[in-house]
Amino acid sequence: MATVYAQPAAANYYSPGPHNAPKQRGYRLCDQCGAVENPSISRFRLCGGCMITQYCSQECQKSHWASHKAICQHTSSQVKQPVAPSQDENLFKHLRKFTSTHSELLGWAGFQALQLKRMPSNIRHNALLIELNYRPSSDASRRFTVKGTHIVPRTYVTDNDQLVAADIHRREERCRQRGGIGTAVVLIQCGDISQVMPVEVDSPSRITWDSRDDWAEVLQHFVDSGRTDFKPISSTRGGIVYG
Repeated sequence: MATVYAQPAAANYYSPGPHNAPKQRGYRLCDQCGAVENPSISRFRLCGGCMITQYCSQECQKSHWASHKAICQHTSSQVKQPVAPSQDENLFKHLRKFTSTHSELLGWAGFQALQLKRMPSNIRHNALLIELNYRPSSDASRRFTVKGTHIVPRTYVTDNDQLVAADIHRREERCRQRGGIGTAVVLIQCGDISQVMPVEVDSPSRITWDSRDDWAEVLQHFVDSGRTDFKPISSTRGGIVYG
C-alpha cells in the first residue's frame, strides 16, 4: 500500500521556481583533507576535469593530484569521445554540468531510493540508475528530463569500470573511518553516455532527512521543470527544517 503524505518531500514543491535560483551545494567534503564545506565562510572548488571531486583550497587540490589523476583523466576523456551524428557533441559536458548542478537532489534521491535510513546495508548491494532524455535548449536548466528510475545491482556500475570501482572504494574507506556507512552510487545515464555520482553517506542516526517513498515524483518535478532550488524536509529535535 502506497504511503500518502500530507505534503511533498520538498518544502517548496508547489512554489514557482525563482528565475535566478542559486545552484545547489549539497554536502561537500574536501577530497584531500576531509574538511566539511561551510558555504557561508568559503565555497569549495570542483575539479574542472571530472566535475565530481571537490577541494577546500588550491593547495589540497595540488596535493591530491597524484592520486586523483588517473580517475580524473579517465572521466575527462569521455568528453572527447566521438558521438553519434544525431547527438549533440556537447552532450557529455551538459550531463556533467547537470550532475554538478543537481548534486543535492540526486544525492537525496539515491538515499531515499536505496532506503538507507531503514536498511543501511543496501548501500553495499544496490545503486540508483536515473535515465534521462535530452532536449537541445539554450536554457541550460532545461536540457534534460527524467525518462525513468531503476534500482540496479551495484555491480552494474563497478564491474564495468575498474577505475570508477577503485574510486568508489577509496571514498567508502574514508567515509567509514569517519563513522559513515559508505558510498551510495547514483548512475545518471542519457542514451549511451553516463556519469557516476558517488555519495558518501553519514551514519543514519545523524541524518535528519525524512524517509520518503515519493522521491521519484519529486526528482522528476524538479528536473523536468528546470528548477535547482530543491529543499528537502528534515525532522530534528528542534522541529521541522527545510533545506
